[in-house]
Amino acid sequence: MIPFVDLAAQYAAMGVAIDERIARVIRRGQFIMGPEVAECEAALAEFTGAAHCVTAASGTEALLIALMALGVGPGDEVITSAFSFAASAEVIALAGAVPRFIDIEPDTANIDAEQIEARIGPHTRAIIPVSLYGQPADMERINAIASRHSLIVIEDGAQSFGATLGGARSCNLSAIGCTSFFPSKPLGCYGDGGALFTNDAAVTDAAREIRVHGQRGRYHHVRIGLGGRMDTIQCAIVLAKLEQFGRELAERARIAATYDAAMDAMGIEHIQVLPGRTSVHAQYSIMHDERDRVIAGLTKAGVPIAVHYPCPINRQPAYGHFDPDAATPAAERMSDRVFSLPMSAYLSADDQARVIDALAEAIRV
Repeated sequence: MIPFVDLAAQYAAMGVAIDERIARVIRRGQFIMGPEVAECEAALAEFTGAAHCVTAASGTEALLIALMALGVGPGDEVITSAFSFAASAEVIALAGAVPRFIDIEPDTANIDAEQIEARIGPHTRAIIPVSLYGQPADMERINAIASRHSLIVIEDGAQSFGATLGGARSCNLSAIGCTSFFPSKPLGCYGDGGALFTNDAAVTDAAREIRVHGQRGRYHHVRIGLGGRMDTIQCAIVLAKLEQFGRELAERARIAATYDAAMDAMGIEHIQVLPGRTSVHAQYSIMHDERDRVIAGLTKAGVPIAVHYPCPINRQPAYGHFDPDAATPAAERMSDRVFSLPMSAYLSADDQARVIDALAEAIRV
């Protein structure tokens, strides 16, 4: 079977550098907050152009730490996308606030900025736009709306690290940006990991304290925090992979362009990358009215697929009660039609041709 994300091929290409980084951590024995953590944060901040980076135990923890650093809590509302992984709303609820859900653009699957302003109320504190499938949301417009209403924007860039909008990098497009280093992400570690980016020194200081149980100095707890540190070994792995990240992004763009041409030739809808933006193609996602039938054909041909996401967050049992009146027809239609094809920087030309041929056959049947 063709790998959906080929981490084995990636390791074959850069395993020596990864092993050396891991071995250095093991020999030193500083598995928590070792020197690789600060080194990784400096390298990631330089890559994005942000002044500060704070690594965290996961992308979810990074988002939660961002909300905690801002003091978001009970009585507050936070606007986010209805179409994303649940973590985008989960962190709002965990902070004690109420998520308010916005529908998506039908061509990008990103939050529809045009609908945000109408949902802003007296209790709204922040907006969490999700940069889905690899490209940034309409951050310029979202930032302008936030500025008019004195709100903070936290970009959920879990799928878009490395992408650009107007030449600026995802995670440095708003007051705060957060990302994930889950293994299947374009820049992934070998476990959980994440990071928060900001140009605000006060937010940075708060985030650093929150991730170590609210400590400002050993056993001196100045705020409520959590155990949110990224392991030293995971930071070492990210450092090794970051050296090859530019090359991998170029390969992802090339592979996505091949997919685009094939989808256009077959008349298959696919996620659009809008002018002025680039995508890291965390997934290559297409839409079809007979998704189940097409997926069955691809599976029979040995082509793995994934459905991101089969149900909008506001229709999930755990979240529907927060915003029962949210109107999300585009998200619901996307949930019924979208699925993703194999994508990684190591997808071979032969395997990609097999995927495209199998898709053409599955659609014909």
